[in-house]
Amino acid sequence: MAARTGNWTESDIADQTRRTVLVTGANSGLGLRTARVLAEKGARVLLACRSAERGERALREVAERAGTRPELVRLDLADLASVLDAASRVRELTGDSLDILVNNAGLMGTPKGTTKDGFETQFGTNHLGHAALTWLLMSALRGGSGARVVTVSSMAARAGRLDPDDPNFERRPYNPVAAYGQSKLANQVFALELDRRLRAAHEPLISVAAHPGYTESGLAAAMARSYGNPLLRGAMIAGTRMGELLFAQSTRMGTLPQLFAATAPGVGGGDYIGPGAFGGARGHPVVTRPLPPALDAELGARLWELTAKLTGITPNPA
Repeated sequence: MAARTGNWTESDIADQTRRTVLVTGANSGLGLRTARVLAEKGARVLLACRSAERGERALREVAERAGTRPELVRLDLADLASVLDAASRVRELTGDSLDILVNNAGLMGTPKGTTKDGFETQFGTNHLGHAALTWLLMSALRGGSGARVVTVSSMAARAGRLDPDDPNFERRPYNPVAAYGQSKLANQVFALELDRRLRAAHEPLISVAAHPGYTESGLAAAMARSYGNPLLRGAMIAGTRMGELLFAQSTRMGTLPQLFAATAPGVGGGDYIGPGAFGGARGHPVVTRPLPPALDAELGARLWELTAKLTGITPNPA
C-alpha cells in the first residue's frame, strides 16, 4: 500500500504506544517538535542532545505531555567517541530494540573548522556522525518492529556537490554554504545507499530521507551566532529573522515530512519526503523524487566506503 499524502497532518499519526524512538538534535527546532509529537502519540522517546542543559529543558517539556517517560542521551555528533558512547547507551536503554531512528541534528553554514576527529565541521557532524550512529545502532533496529531510519536532508542539497576525493575541503577553497550543501547531499546519498544494502541483505527495516523545506527551525540563527565578527553576526541574524518572517513555514509544518517518513503506513525504503508546494519549500508532505546523485549507486558506494574509512567503523550491513 502506497503512503497517503494529500493534506497529511500530525492528527494522521497512528498510536505509537510500545514503539521506541531516538531523535538526534531533540533539544530545539524540528527535533524537539518531532520528539514531543511522537511522545504525545505514546512512543517512548529518547532525546539525543549535545548540551546537557538544553537537553534537560527539552526533556521536561516532552515529559509534560508524554504517555511514556522520555529519556535523555548525551550525543555530540562531532566527536566519534561520544557517538560510540551514545550508541552503547541507547542499546542498553532499549534492550537492543529500537523502532525509529530520526537523524535530525545538524549544523548550517558554520565558519571553517574541524570536528574533534579532524573532519570538516559540517560534513563530520551532519553526515559522518549520523552514519556512524546508524551503523552502531543497526542491531537495535533489527530488534525493533518495522524499524525505520529517517535521515533529514535539506533543500540546500540541490546545490551541493559531493566530492569523495576532498570531503573535508583540504584542497578546495572553503565555502560555508558549499560545505553545508555537500553535507546535506551526503545525508540523502547515504540514506538511499543504506536502503539499497538493506534490500540486498533482505533486512526487515527500511531507510528513508526527508527534508523540511524552508522552515523556521532556529538553524539559520544558530549559524549566524557562530560567526565571531559582531557586525557580520548581527547582520546575518537580522537577515535570517526577516527571511523567516516573510517566507518560512512554521516548525509545526516543517516537521511533518520527517514525522510522515517515520510513521505513515506505506512509506517505502528509499522514499524521499518533503513539502509539496512552492517547489518543495512549503506545504504538506509528499513523496518526491530524490536528487540524481542520491540515485547514483556508484556514488552511494563510494560514500559508503569513504565513511567507513574516515570513521573506522565497520559498515552495517557489511
